[in-house]
Amino acid sequence: MIINGKNYLYDEMSITHLLNALEIKEKMIVVEINNRIIEQKLYDEQMLKKDDKIEIVSFVGGG
Repeated sequence: MIINGKNYLYDEMSITHLLNALEIKEKMIVVEINNRIIEQKLYDEQMLKKDDKIEIVSFVGGG
């Protein structure tokens, strides 16, 4: 898998499992797989494949 431009060796897993492995909280992020934004309600069932290109974008508040 390519995650945010870096190669990772993960087996197939759900988005939720990937986020847990990367220690990323699901709030305030967007996950894009192969140029398609995935709704958060689908993170448990959306399976990732070894050849997927994944972008994880987090929103940071501030002032």
